[in-house]
Amino acid sequence: MTDEKKDAQLSSGASEPENPSSAATECEIEPGEVIEEELVEGAPVRRKGIYLLPNALTTASVFSGFYAIVSAAGGVFDNAAIAIFVSMILDGLDGRVARMTNTQSKFGEEYDSLADMVAFGVAPGFVAFFWSLNGLDKIGWAITFIYVAGAALRLARFNTQIGSVDKKFFVGLPSPAAAACVAGLVWCFQSFESSAWLTFLTMVVVGGAGVLMVSNVLYRSFKDLDLRGRVPFAAILLVVLIFVVIALDPATVLFTGFLIYALSGPARALFRGKLRRSASADK
Repeated sequence: MTDEKKDAQLSSGASEPENPSSAATECEIEPGEVIEEELVEGAPVRRKGIYLLPNALTTASVFSGFYAIVSAAGGVFDNAAIAIFVSMILDGLDGRVARMTNTQSKFGEEYDSLADMVAFGVAPGFVAFFWSLNGLDKIGWAITFIYVAGAALRLARFNTQIGSVDKKFFVGLPSPAAAACVAGLVWCFQSFESSAWLTFLTMVVVGGAGVLMVSNVLYRSFKDLDLRGRVPFAAILLVVLIFVVIALDPATVLFTGFLIYALSGPARALFRGKLRRSASADK
């Protein structure tokens, strides 16, 4: 192109076209559509759309969390607590279904994290607040905020630590387990009259769960368990016994079980600290 033609283009307001491939790519992307890049045989391939099945399960988990908030606002606290446990089941299913059907995606990971924030962060906090903590004025919403903020920080830290920590352990109390402690407390004691000891117990469980989520305490993830191998026949009888015990009083059993799991982390840390001090004293 000669200098005269360039000057003519500049004077008329025209400019040289940018990279044609990038312009064509921008035209191919539909507004509002999800575009993800995947590696297929070592080559990047751009795919449009999302996988329906795992994201539908994640959406159901969000709905259960939302339903828990609405039920708690209406004073139906047993339904609110049960809805949080339903969210836990759905949260466990969506990831496994995605892996089984080979439908993992970056969109699914981000959506699952946001769903966990609703189901295991906001929903349990609101349920506990409407049930017991709203009578404490500023102290009540401050303790609720500690839990909600703890869940948000726990999820953000978990997303940044994927692939960099031992899969056998979680760093901090997992948000589903923390939500189960809060929901189990509400479900177990929702028929009790409001009292000072129950309010204090709620403060300890909600605030303690929020702090444990952002702590550096290690919790077993049980991801190293081999569920595909053969086991003795008596193992299935143990599974049946567990289901029977849960069915007898699900609120008490679930609350007790998850509370023990929440306390197992600090107990293990104290035990290991005691062993280290003993070892250093023997040297």
